[in-house]
Amino acid sequence: MERTLIIAEAGVNHNGSIDIARQLIDAAAEAGVDYVKFQTFKADRLVSKDALMAEYQQSNMHKATTQYEMLKKLELSQEQHKTLIDYCATKGVRFLSTAFDLESIDFLGGLHLGVWKVPSGEITNYPYLKRIAAYREPVILSTGMSVPCEILDAVNLLVDNGAPKDMITLLHCNTEYPTPMEDVNLHAMQYLKEQFGLSVGYSDHTKGIEVPIAAVALGAVMIEKHFTLDRSMEGPDHKASLEPEELKVMVASIRNIEKALGKYDKQVTRSEEKNILIARKSIVAACKIEKGEMFTEHNLTVKRPGNGLSPMMWPEVIGEIATKVYMPDDLIES
Repeated sequence: MERTLIIAEAGVNHNGSIDIARQLIDAAAEAGVDYVKFQTFKADRLVSKDALMAEYQQSNMHKATTQYEMLKKLELSQEQHKTLIDYCATKGVRFLSTAFDLESIDFLGGLHLGVWKVPSGEITNYPYLKRIAAYREPVILSTGMSVPCEILDAVNLLVDNGAPKDMITLLHCNTEYPTPMEDVNLHAMQYLKEQFGLSVGYSDHTKGIEVPIAAVALGAVMIEKHFTLDRSMEGPDHKASLEPEELKVMVASIRNIEKALGKYDKQVTRSEEKNILIARKSIVAACKIEKGEMFTEHNLTVKRPGNGLSPMMWPEVIGEIATKVYMPDDLIES
């Protein structure tokens, strides 16, 4: 891809409100992302009633409760999904969602979104991966909390059950919210590309925007980043998310990096051509040189502009005889 695909992860930062979900779509569209992504699940099918929340979820929610109680409040109905898809269309941004159970996969399949996002937690879920593979559509596979043999098993399972291998993208990811900088290990993204021969991207959970920008410079074809309307809102993911203005700056920075990466060669650009004569130097007289006098390292020097003999001809000029009188700063003629 010549253009990095940017997924703004709204996730469950809508807090169960369709109005907040619309505002998130507004912010994503204004930032210029390609996709805004939500999450599709039913708490009854996703988690056991007594499963505890992760540490970061407890910290962000400021209370200890079960995952079930938390997720039950964050479900989006099927009708709300369709409302958000239509709203995305009016805003010129594409809708995407991650399914977290088999029934949700089938529901999203009926919406014909055309691409699947597998979250890190499902990379070892055999029936889940098999169901997605059966749709024979592009798959984005997050690899947080996994090791190479698990990634290989997941890729093979997808391919063996119908997913086109050349349409699988691996996202390097660290599943901690926020991810400590020392645990990012961006080089793992390049390792995945070399080991699996697949396109790679990066799903970011760090604070700030510098790491996803660096990932683009290192070859990421896809960036996924959580965002929210306000980090102070109550919810499991708000604090590890970008606010709208930060998302806008990240997208603009990534687009600038794409331009700056250029092509795999080295040429003089149009913008710098005009500065060649100004910045380079020529061989000139360091003092008055009489006709018939020999050019030496004492009576020659190099100065701007570069409209005369290149200083790279210095060895050839030294020892030649002046054919005319030169005054200081006169260009030397060969």
